Amino acid sequence: MQTLESLRKKIQSAEDLYTIVRTMKTLAAINIHHYEKAVESVTDYYRTVEMGLQVILRKGPIEMFSSPSDLGEKRTGVIIFGSDHGLCGGFNNQIVSYALEDMHEHSSAPDRHVILCVGSRISALLEEKGHSTGNIFSLPDSLAGLTDIGYEIVMAINDWQVEEKISKVILYYHKLISNISSQPRKTRLLPLNPEWFRSISSKKWPSHVIPGFTMDRNKLFSSLIRQYVFVSLYRAIAESMASENASRFLSMQAAEKNIKDQREEIDALYRHQYQSMITSELLDIVAGFEALQVSTDMIKKQSKKDEETS
Repeated sequence: MQTLESLRKKIQSAEDLYTIVRTMKTLAAINIHHYEKAVESVTDYYRTVEMGLQVILRKGPIEMFSSPSDLGEKRTGVIIFGSDHGLCGGFNNQIVSYALEDMHEHSSAPDRHVILCVGSRISALLEEKGHSTGNIFSLPDSLAGLTDIGYEIVMAINDWQVEEKISKVILYYHKLISNISSQPRKTRLLPLNPEWFRSISSKKWPSHVIPGFTMDRNKLFSSLIRQYVFVSLYRAIAESMASENASRFLSMQAAEKNIKDQREEIDALYRHQYQSMITSELLDIVAGFEALQVSTDMIKKQSKKDEETS
């Protein structure tokens, strides 16, 4: 049977753990809001880049796509976005399983994939499943670091294209579908889809005046494409980090409930033990009092006998 002292220690530990879980839950909720705002902001920027491409494409098509024969000789670059930290449920397992299933479904040769991990934990999961990984990027601690890691990944993609003969780049990440839930998504980053360009050029301009440009058309187009690639990566990172915090929020919510339930059980056991101790002490007092009463009565009887004898 547990002592009252051990139960008090358990109650204190549960209170301390509950405070930590509540703090982590609050931080996760705040981070979700921050990264959601980042996604909204970059979506506006994405629209600006798209409008710039629309202006250029109105002047006529631009030859920029590789021939199918060239693409067939090259490999696919895969970028999987996970996390560096735990306590986020099945977040990493979900995205790794989703990515591997999709890769297996669309390719008969796994060695034609070069994998880049954003988040150290998914690298370990991939290696457990027999898939080697290349570069591993750590996630930033705040919004301010999203831009830097975005440019680092862009540079890695450039190296891929030169050294690994990469023709296609696929992004796998979680996308928020509500404030606290997400699901895995896939986006083809490269090569750029000709249908997308045709849809852009055919869109109606939102005003009566279409802007012009003075710099070289091809250079401007290349610059906007680089911005498009960067914005797509930035949005995927922000979506993934918002989803990671949503998963952590749900995990902390479940942990919070478990701690409450355990605390109620410990409190009930403590009250039972405390009541049992009090009852036992009262019984000891009553038993002692009764024993004292018997002793007193015996002494009185003996004294009375002694007086009668004398």
